[in-house]
Amino acid sequence: MHCFLTKRLNYRPSSAMELLSCLSKKANKKLSSLKACSWRSLCFLFDFFLFRCDPFFIQICYFLLTSSFGFLALRILTPNSNAEQGHPRNLDLFFMSVSAATVSSMSTVEMESFSPAQHWVLVVLMFIGGEVFTSVLGLHFTNLKLKRESESSSSSNSTSIGKSLKFLGHVVFFYILFVNLSGVFLTLLYFSLVADARAVLRMKKIKVILFSIFVTVSSFTNCGFTPNNENMVAFKSNSALLLILIPQILAGNTLFPLCLRLAIWVMKKTTKREEFRDIIRRPEVAEYYKHLFPRSHCAYLALTVAGFVLVQLVLLCQQEWSSPEIFHGMNAFRKLVATLFQSVNSRHAGESVFDISKLSPAILVLFVVMMYLPPYTYFIPEERDPPAWNSSNNRRRKLLLRSLHLSLLCFPVIFVIFISITERKSFSIDPLNFNIFNVVLEVISAHGNVGFSMGYSCDRLIRSDGRCEDVSYGFAGRWSGKGKMILMVAMLLGRLKKFQIEGGKAWNFG
Repeated sequence: MHCFLTKRLNYRPSSAMELLSCLSKKANKKLSSLKACSWRSLCFLFDFFLFRCDPFFIQICYFLLTSSFGFLALRILTPNSNAEQGHPRNLDLFFMSVSAATVSSMSTVEMESFSPAQHWVLVVLMFIGGEVFTSVLGLHFTNLKLKRESESSSSSNSTSIGKSLKFLGHVVFFYILFVNLSGVFLTLLYFSLVADARAVLRMKKIKVILFSIFVTVSSFTNCGFTPNNENMVAFKSNSALLLILIPQILAGNTLFPLCLRLAIWVMKKTTKREEFRDIIRRPEVAEYYKHLFPRSHCAYLALTVAGFVLVQLVLLCQQEWSSPEIFHGMNAFRKLVATLFQSVNSRHAGESVFDISKLSPAILVLFVVMMYLPPYTYFIPEERDPPAWNSSNNRRRKLLLRSLHLSLLCFPVIFVIFISITERKSFSIDPLNFNIFNVVLEVISAHGNVGFSMGYSCDRLIRSDGRCEDVSYGFAGRWSGKGKMILMVAMLLGRLKKFQIEGGKAWNFG
């Protein structure tokens, strides 16, 4: 052994200690070389992931990673010991993690089956999966790219835009904090003043602080989860609480461009800083941050959102105002507020004060349409110039590739077909629950990241076996494992629908 080492090292040590010292130096040198190689590999991967990958692939990886870590956390933590459902299966835990990370609020597990620690995991997943938070991450990525471009080309314009985007990132982050903290404060204040609302949480052994933070984050991110099984049905008569949550829902999604522009305008007037003026006036900033709409488009967006809510409000009141199942024991003011809350939630939020399955077919069809529309759908009353086909070859090639993309309607249709195949047996033995409309509503709700569901009722079974139990989770909870996996894909692609081709001429599907 000694001869082998001395021959390999081309060195004859005078002692064992000197031999060990020599071996240590050789090992350290190899270790340093390995560390340098590993560091270069990591830098290459980071550079490739940040500057060369398609943004669609980056966001897919982001949501898959957050969902995976969320699943591990939910799997490790102990569920609620008092839950009747027992320990959820791994597939259902991963489904719930994907649902929270994509802010879809589709459920296959009763929410009260989760322990408080697991509820906090869902809060984190909803927060980091919300569109406003991910847009801040996108701003930082864009700023890094512009910084690299300015260093390579010495462009002062890229440096200036990068500073504006960095400042805008700070503004959006403080916007998130302000809206969420104000929502938590108002919700806590409401529960401190209203005894019957506290009694609901006390009966379910849910702490007020947990519920307040959970429902505020869920409303702002437009997820739609609540820590109790009944969602907001338990609080449909608490009109003040519903009025507190409505601005949270609008500020976090459908009216975010308007609220952001208003917040920048207010800060510009109060601080007199030129950075706020640059954010609004520089068109390059809006090109890099798609949520920053022009002033006229913010007005069109607000009018369109108000119009959609008004149509649903009128139809709900016309169809269900005298319904004892929907408005039992409620006065006119509470009926109006609950109807307004339900109408606002159909555009991607998913919280519900009514049992959706008991609403009239006309309202359900209208909800399907509202869930299908992307959040920034608004009407622009002017003609758009058609694309110039005599432009450069590169422009024509990009237009050709865009024209080959699947339209927004194709994905839900494909998912409905696949689920109809995987659940074929249930369609035949349980046709009242497993009908095509219920599946369409579930798929549109998942792809739209809304969370409305017709649920599952044992009363609709043709042949009752006596073992069926009604549960509070969604209709998808009764699907097979393959059907649940298809719905997870629908939620992921729906969360990234902004990368799909825009449609319409007068209508902007943002």
